[in-house]
Amino acid sequence: MSLYPPLQAYIERAQALPIGEERKRILQVLIDYVQQKIDQGQDINLNFICTHNSRRSQFSQLWGKVAATYHGIDMNSFSGGVEVTAFNERAVASIRRFGFKVTKKGEANPTYFVFFSDDEDPIVTFSKVFDDAANAPTAFAAVMTCSHADENCPFIPGAEARIPVRYEDPKAYDDTELEEEKYDERSLQIASEMLYVFSRIKKK
Repeated sequence: MSLYPPLQAYIERAQALPIGEERKRILQVLIDYVQQKIDQGQDINLNFICTHNSRRSQFSQLWGKVAATYHGIDMNSFSGGVEVTAFNERAVASIRRFGFKVTKKGEANPTYFVFFSDDEDPIVTFSKVFDDAANAPTAFAAVMTCSHADENCPFIPGAEARIPVRYEDPKAYDDTELEEEKYDERSLQIASEMLYVFSRIKKK
C-alpha cells in the first residue's frame, strides 16, 4: 500500500510521539481484543463511539482503519454516537491538513468519502447513532472515545466488548486562535495510539 506522501509524513510524526505507561495500559485492552480475534480467525469490527459522532469518534474510525491497513491487518472500522449531528467541519479540515483526500455528498449531515491511498477504497463516514444500519450489528467492540457517551450509555446492544479509550474534546477550542492546533493535536494523538495498537498485533 502506498499512502499519500503528506499522510505518510504525519504517520511518521505520530509514530515518534511518546505514549505514557498509563495510556499503554488503557490501549492494552484494545490490543488484547484485536489479538484474540486474529487468533480465532474472526472478523475484527471496531465501533468508535462518542456523543455526537462528530469529532473524536470520526478521527478514531479513520485512523483506526489507516493504522490497521498500514500494519497489514484486515479490520472493519465504524463510528457512531448517541445523537446524530454531522462530521464537524473543523475535524474535516484537520484531516485534509493531514493529507487525506476528502469528497463530500449532501449538506445537512453529509456523507464523506475519505481517501488515504490510491490502492484502497475510501472510508465512508457520516454522523449516525451507534446502532445505525451502516455499522456492524453484532460481534463488535464498542470503543468509547468520550466520557459522556461512556457514562450515559451503559448498554450497547450487539457489542461483545466495551473498551474505554477516552480523548479530550477539541470542541473546547472552537472559534479560538488555538482551534486548528488543538484539532490537529487530537488527531495526531489518536493516530499515534491507533498505530501503536496495531503495531503490537501478531499476525498469523
